[in-house]
Amino acid sequence: MDIRQLEYFLAIVDSGGFNRAAAALYVSQPSLSQAVRALEHDLGSELFHRIGRRAVLTEAGRALIEPARAAVRSLETARASVASVHELRTGRLDVASMPSQAVEPLTTLIGAFSDRHPGVVVAVKAVFTTRDVIDAVRTGAVELGLLATAGRLPEKEVATVALGEQRFVLLVPPGDPLAGRESVACEELSGRRLIVGQPGTGMRAYVDSLRERGVAYDVAAEIEHRVALLPLVLAGVGLAVVTESWRRLARQAGAHVLDIEPATALNVGLVSRRGPLSPAAAAFLAVAGGALTDADKRGL
Repeated sequence: MDIRQLEYFLAIVDSGGFNRAAAALYVSQPSLSQAVRALEHDLGSELFHRIGRRAVLTEAGRALIEPARAAVRSLETARASVASVHELRTGRLDVASMPSQAVEPLTTLIGAFSDRHPGVVVAVKAVFTTRDVIDAVRTGAVELGLLATAGRLPEKEVATVALGEQRFVLLVPPGDPLAGRESVACEELSGRRLIVGQPGTGMRAYVDSLRERGVAYDVAAEIEHRVALLPLVLAGVGLAVVTESWRRLARQAGAHVLDIEPATALNVGLVSRRGPLSPAAAAFLAVAGGALTDADKRGL
């Protein structure tokens, strides 16, 4: 067994099949299949059921995913440790982020990190829930994760650096009766059409809680792609409840941003695996500890 075989195995898992994995790795499909066959021979067990052109994980294959990611990540950490001798002139850092936190504070964090280490590529993976972030970090799919939660920040499965709070605000299009106001009571959303996120997100949990409080709003659209949120608001499709990380961007786009009363906030944190980290991940955590001002921590 060698690390290349594990990388090929993970590429098939992540790509969903041999052909896509071969294309992503820039190797021939026969070479990829041969490497996986050799890995299966070394392990004494099939890792995939070959069903036509599909590759379905066996029980043994599912069991290999987490240790394979850990092995590949350990090798990347070793390589990065050598690169650290050259002051992180090159390298890659994989970060998972929930959508709103990818607006802020991730923009500020990457900006500060890139100023210090311009040769390190920060690759951001989109995830939608706190659980998704924790699992991505815990299994080694990424080294760091940025999340927000209405409850306490996670402590058991990952190490966490608290980055502050982000309260919920309301995005309103120009010409709306609420436009121009500084704040709105949550009860005033009764009878309004809202653009909501998918179940499992903090944005959706908050608007669901409004309905439980008797705020009878209508759902205008349910979206996963947050890039569509501002255009939908500006087109008059509905209002949107988001975290204040959107405040600056929304105002620049022409939307009005109102504080929702009473104030409700999410706790924002940067999480990592417990144990040794690559130099790039350690440097990013150091940046997180000093790059954000108090205003940035609130998502303003």
